[in-house]
Amino acid sequence: MNISIQRVTIKICGLTRSEDLAGLAGLGIDFAGFVFAPRSPRFVSPERAAELKSLVPAGIKKVGVFVNEERKTVERLARAAALDLLQFHGSESAGFCRSFGLPFFKAFPVTGPFDWRAAARYRPGRILLDAFSPARAGGTGVRFNWELAGGDRSGMDLILAGGLNPDNVGEAVRRIKPWGVDVSTGVESAPGVKDIEKIRRFVEAVRAR
Repeated sequence: MNISIQRVTIKICGLTRSEDLAGLAGLGIDFAGFVFAPRSPRFVSPERAAELKSLVPAGIKKVGVFVNEERKTVERLARAAALDLLQFHGSESAGFCRSFGLPFFKAFPVTGPFDWRAAARYRPGRILLDAFSPARAGGTGVRFNWELAGGDRSGMDLILAGGLNPDNVGEAVRRIKPWGVDVSTGVESAPGVKDIEKIRRFVEAVRAR
């Protein structure tokens, strides 16, 4: 594998509450994710996102998560929530992902050995691998076979998602050596309700690699 040793970035996704955002301060979180997919139990409206944006602790970048959304909607929400990055969980083309002028993550559901050469067309975006679900694009809390993320990554950065939690993320980081990890369900007490102690333990497990 073509992998460099680096600090693993951490994204907490599916944030919906002001108290959860406040609790991220000082924990070493890199990205805060807001889900704009209406079918998600962690969906936030444009109005709510505009309220929450100012509550994101300094140093944490805001990521908007979209699933096959219209261009004008992505643009409107990027402005309303002052997004730093975009994350696409649908069948969006590489050209569409690049066209907004913002850094982006492109998510893929893993159903077999991942084709990194095909994913390279999404450069300069980073690749997020998640478990496959026929009912939901992400946020399932289900783990996939991490070995399917292996192979020559063609110089691209991997963000590992799907079923991560404080008890298994350390092993995931040691085995897969991702650029970043993304968690939502694994640090919750209920959908959209984060458990700050679980987040603290998650971060400690990542950093203890």
